[in-house]
Amino acid sequence: MIFIYLILAAQFRSFTMPVTIMVALPLAFGGVFVALFLWGSTLNMFSIIGIIMLMGLVAKNGILLVDFINRARQDGMAREDAIAEAGRVRLRPIMMTSLAMIFGMLPLALGTGDGSETNRPMAHAIIGGLATSTLLTLLVVPVVYTYLDGLRVRIRRLLGGRRALGLSEAGGK
Repeated sequence: MIFIYLILAAQFRSFTMPVTIMVALPLAFGGVFVALFLWGSTLNMFSIIGIIMLMGLVAKNGILLVDFINRARQDGMAREDAIAEAGRVRLRPIMMTSLAMIFGMLPLALGTGDGSETNRPMAHAIIGGLATSTLLTLLVVPVVYTYLDGLRVRIRRLLGGRRALGLSEAGGK
């Protein structure tokens, strides 16, 4: 997860945007454990491989939302309008890729052939985690984005006010 954070921090040139994106990861873990329990699977090497795959997929969904919001704001759109537009425009690509992955994992999850019992937990983890995180990402990421952006604006105002005060004092001497 640290590696994902560092890559996202470099991509977005921000320390808060990766937090916004990665907030969806714990939501995926909840879905993983519920799915493993409901399917009667265990947490083993294959399900952990599925969790690693899932982290990339969940991060991708968050990136789609946050990147669209940032681009819309750079084009002059207000924060709330950009968030609403991102949800509207990015809903379909996020749902299409997530559903494609879920349906692609169904044969593996339902397989009964030789060796299928070892691979099933991976599919169960991916299906459960992706189903919950996709829906919750569309709700939680915009909320966290709004909160962290508001915090960033307040900090900039606070630091900007002090800088302006420091500059005026230095200029007055």
